[in-house]
Amino acid sequence: MITRRTTLCLGFSQLIGWGISYYLIGGFGEAIAADLGWSRDLVYGGFSAGLVVMGLTSPLTGSLIDRHGGRVVMVAGSVLCALGCAGLALSYSVAAYYTAWICLGFAMRLILYDAAFAALARLGGPGARRQIAQITLLGGLASTVFWPIGNALAGVIGWRGALFVYAGFALLTIPLHLAIPSGRYGEAGSAARAAEVRPLAGTPGERLVAGTLYAVIATVTNFLNSAMSAHMIGILAGLGIAAAASVWIATLRGVGQSLARLSEVLFGRRLDPLTLNLLAAILMPFCFVAGLWSGSLAVAALAFAFCYGAANGISTITRGTLPLILFDHRSYGAVVGKMLVPGFLLSAGAPVIYAVVIERFGDAAALELSIGLAGVSLIAAAALVVRFSPRR
Repeated sequence: MITRRTTLCLGFSQLIGWGISYYLIGGFGEAIAADLGWSRDLVYGGFSAGLVVMGLTSPLTGSLIDRHGGRVVMVAGSVLCALGCAGLALSYSVAAYYTAWICLGFAMRLILYDAAFAALARLGGPGARRQIAQITLLGGLASTVFWPIGNALAGVIGWRGALFVYAGFALLTIPLHLAIPSGRYGEAGSAARAAEVRPLAGTPGERLVAGTLYAVIATVTNFLNSAMSAHMIGILAGLGIAAAASVWIATLRGVGQSLARLSEVLFGRRLDPLTLNLLAAILMPFCFVAGLWSGSLAVAALAFAFCYGAANGISTITRGTLPLILFDHRSYGAVVGKMLVPGFLLSAGAPVIYAVVIERFGDAAALELSIGLAGVSLIAAAALVVRFSPRR
């Protein structure tokens, strides 16, 4: 049983956690590079190092949550997140900077969506879909809330001072994670209840196909999310939009995410996760096409940020809910943890790859690359529907 209190606490922890860790580089990357005199590749490479750590620790984290629940794991993540933010604030050398990002990478895997999804799946079993969608409502506003907060803090106390404040925010998530119950779905009932929902991918061959397609979708989505988190503001500015306006336009991404997720919570019961995932995959390429016109049409820039947020917001939900219908929910954390490894590892290179593409070929080329990648995700999402949806 997942209570409203648990869902609300996890929702607020996601809002804070994403804002002070994953979206950190998008708000402070340019200021760090300018202050320390480092190249953009070196600065954004720290975020990439953190994503590599997320990938390498993903199977372990999933198994730990399956075994011990989300409370202990996510509290540990809060502490590590505070240490990582403080470490960045105190960094004056490349070694210290990258060490702090390694700490933050482990923390992100312990506190962000995939850990929270696994914790909810452990508590609610196949019925956790609604709560998974609900906690993403607040998490989707992380960039909208923390990019302006970070920008304001940096203007008053500098980026180092702002990161110390972020460390304080990380500590505030400890009581939120302590509110997670330690139980498991099915403990209070019969063993039959825990196994009452059969996964769509029942045979080894089906699990291989479903797992491969799911991994492709998650990998592309994570890669694009990593790239846009680091460079959306810079891309908008590079296409001719004023720097201050770029920050506020980029925050529409968070609004789009949360509104799309709210729509899923209110009306999503009519759509199964396979269909919902396909709709998000269809929308994704058109967002980047609109982005190509951002420099000449203000409405195109608004559509780019808002619609990308909506597509990414729905994709985040289906990343958590698809495994509930495709695979056995009792091993949710371990199974999903393994399938997310390619996504975390490849997305680690996204900030650096996009930085190189932007520097050598321009901001429009980065959006063209995004269109191609979104097309790959669309093909995989369509294949997943064709292969498994009729069985529902």
